[in-house]
Amino acid sequence: MSILSSTLSSNYSPQPHSTQNRNSYISVDSTQLVTLVFIVDSFSFSRYELSLKYLKLTVLSIESQALILLINPDGFDNALFCFCVCFRYFAVFARHSQGTVNSIALYFIFYFIFFVQRKVKLGSNSLSTGFVKTKSFNRISMAVAVNVSRFEGITMAPPDPILGVSEAFRADTNEMKLNLGVGAYRTEELQPYVLDVVKKAENLMLERGENKEYLPIEGLAAFNKATAELLFGADNPLLKEQRVATVQGLSGTGSLRLAAALIERYFPGAKVLISSPTWGNHKNIFNDARVAWSEYRYYDPKTVGLDFEGMIADIKNAPEGSFILLHGCAHNPTGIDPTPEQWEKIADVIQEKNHIPFFDVAYQGFASGSLDADAASVRLFAARGMELFVAQSYSKNLGLYAERIGAMNVVCSSADAAASLEIAQLSHDPRVKSQLKRLARPMYSNPPVHGAKIVANVVGDPALFNEWKAEMEMMAGRIKNVRQKLFDSLSAKDKSGKDWSFILKQIGMFSFTGLNKTQSENMTNKWHVYLTKDGRISLAGLSLAKCEYLADAIIDSFHNVS
Repeated sequence: MSILSSTLSSNYSPQPHSTQNRNSYISVDSTQLVTLVFIVDSFSFSRYELSLKYLKLTVLSIESQALILLINPDGFDNALFCFCVCFRYFAVFARHSQGTVNSIALYFIFYFIFFVQRKVKLGSNSLSTGFVKTKSFNRISMAVAVNVSRFEGITMAPPDPILGVSEAFRADTNEMKLNLGVGAYRTEELQPYVLDVVKKAENLMLERGENKEYLPIEGLAAFNKATAELLFGADNPLLKEQRVATVQGLSGTGSLRLAAALIERYFPGAKVLISSPTWGNHKNIFNDARVAWSEYRYYDPKTVGLDFEGMIADIKNAPEGSFILLHGCAHNPTGIDPTPEQWEKIADVIQEKNHIPFFDVAYQGFASGSLDADAASVRLFAARGMELFVAQSYSKNLGLYAERIGAMNVVCSSADAAASLEIAQLSHDPRVKSQLKRLARPMYSNPPVHGAKIVANVVGDPALFNEWKAEMEMMAGRIKNVRQKLFDSLSAKDKSGKDWSFILKQIGMFSFTGLNKTQSENMTNKWHVYLTKDGRISLAGLSLAKCEYLADAIIDSFHNVS
């Protein structure tokens, strides 16, 4: 029996969450309240020596100071507090014409407070609702409610390490500034780019008059078919045997989060191994899903290359049955990918240890310019008959950043994939797919339709599909040209003899410069070049015209900042 089959056959019963008392309290000493009452009383019986306006301010000041100084989370009663405040202000505002009423009201408040507190102190149950018994040392206390926010305990979250870079960039007014932090493609003029093929696909949607009805939980069927074929190959036996469970996800992030929820629910205690370093959101996703993770070695700062031996050793030492998160191509943030021979060795070790490979494929076709070449690592593992997870994104290769379109694929053994109707209970999906849908329903109900139809239209139309491949080659080619120009500029300007060839060995939209946090901060503070603190730069946001300026900034930061 497969790992997925044996795990998903168990029952799952969600447990209700406990609730907590969220009331906030203020405890006011009775002697101070009495003092406050008499002060107001004396003002109200004065011979108009104080103006009404000044009297109002005085009472407000006394009240605010008394309440602010006496905060204590031990008691609660909204009704009493409102009663006291309303009567007190009624008395103050009525003093010119109704002094007798004012006096009676104030003394009524005093005796009511004294009576209530005495009851509380004596332990009476008659007024237990809304009042809390408290210990008292030579004084009587009562609890009255104030409008304290229920969100007082929520702290300010730190800024996102990637998206925060763009915020800082927008605030900079220097004309030489460069935003190399966020992974989004830009033209040579450093402007956002909408693919021509996307515009044509959207025009087709308008011409057909397509509606905006809800999609099924698993997403658009035409999209799911197209994305699985792009990933595994249209003629892959996996698809013909219906061994791949595919559901549309909210781009790569949402697809990863859906898989993390599946791991947390059906693989209790399993650990996910992620590369060191990795994309900044990977840890957030698994933390939020309450899935344990640890790191395997990947980047070697000495060579600015792959620490392959360390990677293999850490995967070998991981507990059997761990999930190994792998970047299918164009590793983020390093741009360093294993060679085909190294991929074979990685697959050997994962298979020996009975691990489950978990691929994050965010750049298919965008790294090398070839859809097939960038999917080679995934297809290698699938061809070995291994069960695996694959998250996909169309943010980069189709430029659909804001459409949040992606997919989660789970490759199952044939026995697991064959189990459908009777096990999934009235669902024609295999067990894995039915559980992915079950997880998606309370998360986001169903995915958005617009991006899914764009992908389906592009892949389903031979002319559009070929045009898309040409545009991907163009985007990948521009990044390669920028990479080469940056290397040439660094080599020409740096007289220290440092070898910058690692930049050419990296692939995709990112380059790991080898700059540390302090050096990266110098890039921003002195040169107005915005990048992440780990030294990653997005070459997709760089133009050929800016390469020499960037080279000056890198050389200065590398050699002159420790």
